[in-house]
Formats: sequence, structure tokens, C-alpha cells
Amino acid sequence: MEKSRPHVILSAAISIDGKIATRLGDSKLSSKKDKIRLHRLRSKVDAILVGKNTIHRDDPLLTVRYVKGKNPTRIILDSQGTIPVNSKILQTCNKVPTIIAVSKKISKVNLQKLKKFPVEIIMTGENSVNIKSLMNNLSKRKINTVLVEGGGTVNWQFIQNNLFDEILITITPFIIGGIDAITFVQGRGFDKIIKSPRLRLNTIKRLENYLVLHYTKV
Repeated sequence: MEKSRPHVILSAAISIDGKIATRLGDSKLSSKKDKIRLHRLRSKVDAILVGKNTIHRDDPLLTVRYVKGKNPTRIILDSQGTIPVNSKILQTCNKVPTIIAVSKKISKVNLQKLKKFPVEIIMTGENSVNIKSLMNNLSKRKINTVLVEGGGTVNWQFIQNNLFDEILITITPFIIGGIDAITFVQGRGFDKIIKSPRLRLNTIKRLENYLVLHYTKV
């Protein structure tokens, strides 16, 4: 059976205790060498995907820097279309291909706001973006590889729905702690270990005090 979705890579830099940001949203965990590695990976994929929380918290560009390469299409999961008009994503969408995935719950005001920008709007799902449907839609658009750099909620959606193929984790030499700090995977989580996806550790790469772990799904 032909694969009806793109190849999905989950990527994140985490603290030793599995956090991707502090309780105040500070997520500056990566080293310069790790950023270069990440941006080289960005230059090789068709699209990069994040959720609205990442946009509100970090206001990222999601472009390729530090290395030469083509910018991937940027995909933002934003069920209700709350992305700020002054965000770097909307302010640069005339230069970098950008898709905003929304649900049918989006207000007319927010939908009209998005339509003022040169972005592609994909509407799928009733109250929140339907990830499976979105992936199928992207595949039809010839987007064959998606790098997910989302937060814990987005990562859980992909893992829960078994919509990923690889995981690239950079373990950084920091300990964050705190029950309110964001972990690599949030959501409800699995109630039994047996329900967790089976992963194979392929490579371990050391970048000074950082470790890059590459897993693939068994």
C-alpha cells in the first residue's frame, strides 16, 4: 500500500530531565554546533512544522541559517488562527512558502486576517486540526518529508497517532526541573509501557557536552 503521508521526523533539544523549556518558556538549550546540525537538516526536508504555542512563545523564523540551503515550507498548526499579525512567520510569508493549518472552529475575523497574507490555509478538523488528514493533504502536495519542531503537545499528537518515522533528540547538559516546565512529550501520555512505540537507537553523536540520539521506529 502506498504511503499516504510524508516521512515525519520529530526533533528537539532537551535537558537531562527531558524538558524542552523552563516554566517561563526559556528554550535556549542548543549549542552553536547543534544549531548548525539542525539547520543542515532543515535544508534537506520539504517542510518544517510547529504548533501555535511555539509561535506565541518563541516567534521563530523557521528558516535555514548557519548553512547554505533552501528554506522548507513552514507549516503552523493553529486551530483558531490566533497567530499574531506581527509574528515573524506572517511578516516573512511573502518570501518563504507558509501553510497555516486551521480547524472549522476558526472565527470569521481570524480567517479574514489570515487571508490578507500570502499564506496557504488548510482547514481540517472540527475543533482542532486533524493531523492525519493534514498529513494526507501534504502528501498530495508532494511534501514528502516533514521536520516537526513542535512543543510537547504537538509531539504527543504525532506519537499518539503513530504518525512519525524518526526521532532526533539532542540531550543538553542542563537540568531544568519543575512540574510546569514543558517536556518533550506532553498530553495525556500512555497508561502502559507496552503501548509506547518501539524504537531502535541507530546512532549516538557527541557534540562536545551534547549528545545527539537518532531513533527510528521498529
